[in-house]
Amino acid sequence: MCGIVGVNGCTAAVPFLLEGLRRLEYRGYDSAGIALLEAGEIQTVKCRGRVGDLAKKVERQENLSAVIGIGHTRWATRGEANDANAHPHTCGEFSIVHNGILENEKELKEKYLRLCPFSSDTDSEVIAQLLHRLYDGNVLETVAKVADLLKGSFAFAVLCADAPDALFCVRRSSPLLVGVGEAESFVASDLSAMTESVQTLYRMEDDEIAEVKRDSAAFFDFSLQPIEKAAEPFDQRQTAVNRGSFEHFMLKEIHEVPTAIRRTVQEGKLMPEADFAKPSRIFFSACGSAYHVGEAAAFVWEDWLQIPVEVSVASEFRTRKLPLPSGSWMVIVSQSGETADSLAALREAKKQGIPVLSIVNVPNSAIAVESDYVFYTKAGTEVAVATTKAYEAQLAAVYALGLSLAEKWETLDRNCIEKYKRELNRLATAAEEALKTEEQMRAVAERMPRDEPIFFIGRGQGYAASMEAALKLKEVSYLPAQSYPAGEMKHGTISLIRRHSPVFAFCLNEELNAKMQCSMDELTARGAKVTAVSFSEDLQASERILLPKVAESFAVSMAVIPMQLLAYYTARRLGC
Repeated sequence: MCGIVGVNGCTAAVPFLLEGLRRLEYRGYDSAGIALLEAGEIQTVKCRGRVGDLAKKVERQENLSAVIGIGHTRWATRGEANDANAHPHTCGEFSIVHNGILENEKELKEKYLRLCPFSSDTDSEVIAQLLHRLYDGNVLETVAKVADLLKGSFAFAVLCADAPDALFCVRRSSPLLVGVGEAESFVASDLSAMTESVQTLYRMEDDEIAEVKRDSAAFFDFSLQPIEKAAEPFDQRQTAVNRGSFEHFMLKEIHEVPTAIRRTVQEGKLMPEADFAKPSRIFFSACGSAYHVGEAAAFVWEDWLQIPVEVSVASEFRTRKLPLPSGSWMVIVSQSGETADSLAALREAKKQGIPVLSIVNVPNSAIAVESDYVFYTKAGTEVAVATTKAYEAQLAAVYALGLSLAEKWETLDRNCIEKYKRELNRLATAAEEALKTEEQMRAVAERMPRDEPIFFIGRGQGYAASMEAALKLKEVSYLPAQSYPAGEMKHGTISLIRRHSPVFAFCLNEELNAKMQCSMDELTARGAKVTAVSFSEDLQASERILLPKVAESFAVSMAVIPMQLLAYYTARRLGC
């Protein structure tokens, strides 16, 4: 979860780099830095903390008038969050910023860098060290040589003191964009960081190198064969992100959930349209919140389509030696369309001859391009690190697509389909009602303990909702939140329940409510403070969060909205 920016222009680079990093801060926020090239020297400014902390440090520097530079915002995954591990990493005449993971770091160090001193604990510094160690006077050739040595997923941008008129970029399984304007060019890992000056946009593909001049960009493969790339016109509205009257992007985007649902239901459609046969089995593969969408989809699609549905975490799916049955489908869910593990799962399915359908939010992203079919959600740009409206749009896409397939394959009767269509068309209105729990969730957030584990439980779709609720809370508040199937609590985990332990119980299916009541009673008997998240007022609990009534098939969508608010207000209270 990191962000890359770069600029090669005719005016000072610092303002663009800092603004680009602010827009990318959702990608990572524990350190940030920039490197500038002027008069044959590279100046680096970096620090632990947010982009605002970096901006203050930059203000104290002198002579930062360079017109070419690179920047990075980091979420620490390798090496702790400190100044040394912050990007850019500089070695000799090279400075780099990097997203991704090097899988052969140890081998590279052993073979090429045994005597080289390292100043950080990151794998990223290996790239800078290799560039310096293997440099032969030709920057482009050296970049290609190093790129070819690397294994893993990566995107990186390179600044070289010997090449004052160009930036160099490399991509494999991690997004990187190049934008060209009239007299300046830009590099970014996310469209939201691009400046309004861009006129033409290029999306780098896997195993490509870009040489970015002030008013042009050339592309090569790793053997330096030129690549002719199709350019895209750039729509400035794609970068228009602001908080409006909201204190934080996350809260703004939670309040945009109804619009995201409404637009996805009304405008989303499967592309290209096809009359395909009913598969024998459907596999969902995704990461993070998108994986939780798959878990919710399994309950709905198995009911509607009468097909077995299996859901896997993409990072685990790619490690399994699983032969996919002939006649099955793979469904990939990804907001960005660039998630590396999900892309790997897609490619494995394609290798086995299995059709792939993707649900993504970003047009022309890698997953969208490589899929046989794609359903675009209409969530718009999502800035906050914790997905909210994109998650809800993905659920809406699952519902819309599932109904379309049920109608095509006649697995639901006509009256049932029409009922669900009416319910789906009012789902955005129901989401507006769910947002009215905001004051209640703000009050609940005030009571959340700092040091006690918080439990989220459910059965059926309730369990799918509980997984997303737990992830949201720990993702933004750093509290120890755990999700369990309600029926599993008595198999060991109940031993963690103490007096006043917070438990959120998702009771979303009427036929399962009696069993959920038993689970809640067991936890209450051990002193837990149980909050029921439900459509029913009849359940006995310490507190109830009542959801607006919708068809049970759409229950997860309603249940998660109050939990998004809870996560936000808890994090805000704790100063996260």
